[in-house]
Amino acid sequence: MAKRQFKAESKRLMDLMINSIYTHKEVFLRELISNASDALDKYYFEAIQAGETGVSRGDLRILLRADKGARTITVEDNGCGMTKDELCDNLGTIAKSGTGEFRSEHGAESDAEIIGQFGVGFYSAFMVSKRIVVESRAYGSDEAWKWESEGVDGYTVEPCEKDSHGTVVTLYLLDDHDDEDYSHFLDQYTLQDLVKKYSDYIRFPIIMDMTRSRPKEDNKDEWEDYTESVTLNSMVPIWRKGKGEVTQEEYAEFYKSKFSDWEDPSRVMTAHVEGAVTYDALMFIPASLPYDYYSKNYEKGLSLYCNGVMIMEKCAELLPDHYGFVRGVVDSEDFSLNISREVLQHDRQLKLIAKKLEQKITSELEKMLEEEREAYEKFYSAFGLQLKYGLYSDFGAHKDELKDLVLFHSVAEDKLITFKEYAAKMPEDQKYIYYACGETAAKVASLPQTDAVREKGWDILAMTDDVDEFAVKVMHDYEGHEFKSVSDSDLGLETDEQKAEIEKETKDNEDLLERMQKALDGKVKTVRLSARLKKHPVCLVADGDLSMDMEKVLSAMPTDQHVKAERVLEINPEHPVFRALSDSADDDEKVARYARLLYDQALLIAGMTIDDPVAFSNDICELMAR
Repeated sequence: MAKRQFKAESKRLMDLMINSIYTHKEVFLRELISNASDALDKYYFEAIQAGETGVSRGDLRILLRADKGARTITVEDNGCGMTKDELCDNLGTIAKSGTGEFRSEHGAESDAEIIGQFGVGFYSAFMVSKRIVVESRAYGSDEAWKWESEGVDGYTVEPCEKDSHGTVVTLYLLDDHDDEDYSHFLDQYTLQDLVKKYSDYIRFPIIMDMTRSRPKEDNKDEWEDYTESVTLNSMVPIWRKGKGEVTQEEYAEFYKSKFSDWEDPSRVMTAHVEGAVTYDALMFIPASLPYDYYSKNYEKGLSLYCNGVMIMEKCAELLPDHYGFVRGVVDSEDFSLNISREVLQHDRQLKLIAKKLEQKITSELEKMLEEEREAYEKFYSAFGLQLKYGLYSDFGAHKDELKDLVLFHSVAEDKLITFKEYAAKMPEDQKYIYYACGETAAKVASLPQTDAVREKGWDILAMTDDVDEFAVKVMHDYEGHEFKSVSDSDLGLETDEQKAEIEKETKDNEDLLERMQKALDGKVKTVRLSARLKKHPVCLVADGDLSMDMEKVLSAMPTDQHVKAERVLEINPEHPVFRALSDSADDDEKVARYARLLYDQALLIAGMTIDDPVAFSNDICELMAR
């Protein structure tokens, strides 16, 4: 029999189909099953159109067989089948799709969930096969035809015997070699797992005869093998069921099984959207932070399905980074797929779905915060840091979405509050939202820089994570109220009288302050008297946009860049320490020692390391000896 050549006459194109498009060889089974599902859908539609009343979806099925001896895998359906011409057209022309033509012809009339579009999925089978045989009989025809090919050299078509309409695809697997084990595809449990992974929600039963073992009836101590026909797929996706059809326990079981978590999710979110883009989504918020969440091994993303067929296990484009902890599935017939089902175009539909999912998650979190505060705070203890990173990332592009979801510890109320709750309790004469950075909320509350704000009876938000100050700097303000660090050079609290008094005190002690600055040898930009300090003698603040806490964070990063805030040593002119300094103004050595001690004390209060601990200890000892 004369061998026919593929109409796409480029060997390079065939090699591309087989070797480059698909990342994993195992997807060949998904493609063949999807093709069989399309054939069943088309047969059902055509039979109904022809007026056949006895046709039932319950009679349609896909059979899967493996023969280890012959090294074959067979996928069989009782769908529409193909004529000789269709075999030549659909299988003899690369990227020619019978499904595509069916959609073009029947489109709006058909409710069939046709999966395939581009006609290349079939050729993925050559990734694991040295020979493929397709036997098919078209619905309404008395003739059956056999298509056979060993790859790029071409194919043959000849008559064959087949009792009824449908298609049988038989793969003759490649031989194993050092780099590839093709034999494992013949294992019944491997095939079962692949169906469960990729094709669990094909809406026709996928049936395979599986070998089981059981005790013998006449001797329970001995076991015998038997064959059982098993339906491998569940067919109906849980996300396509109505809310009333699924219990929370069923959602939890699906989540734990699908995403390998031992805890129930803290939140279940469902969505069915129709319109410019149509999709079903089922998303979960885990109860705990995944152990590898902040490691390079963690991959964010939702499982992506097209009409129940898994396309990608984790589609990162469907989630913004700040919601990377969300797990779930998205199923849509609107995804545009190019060449293979596992290559997704970054098109308008994808962006629309991603945007709507982000809005859905935000809405659910807002509802949780409003109605279940305790549950939200538990969630926030696990994932709040990620929301703060979301405020900071992309130059604050998500700040409006996230600003009412973040919580910070209130120094006045000793609990977590939102920006909205802080702003609601601000007195009319309070202009700024004040915050302070520190290792813990308790340490923040004890900072000398908080004295003046707390004396006014105003609240302070404790910023205890490295990203916090960067986030509020990007936000700049909340509903018109600017953020102000208690360590800023100007807190906006002093009256004109207080400012005049500090200026007078500064002028009177100008020489002493200059000598202290000189003694610190460039460690500070200046030494000045302060009205912010009430009970404490000294503190360090920064001039400029870069605070000392930001300096600590940036300096800890593994880069060659070393940044330094412009430090200012502030002294409380009402404290006994300053009076002692004034009394020793004529002793340059004592002034220098006091300056070093006060600077090191301020460093310790700020949570920073002392440059020379030995010198600090010697200065204390010298002072005590006197």
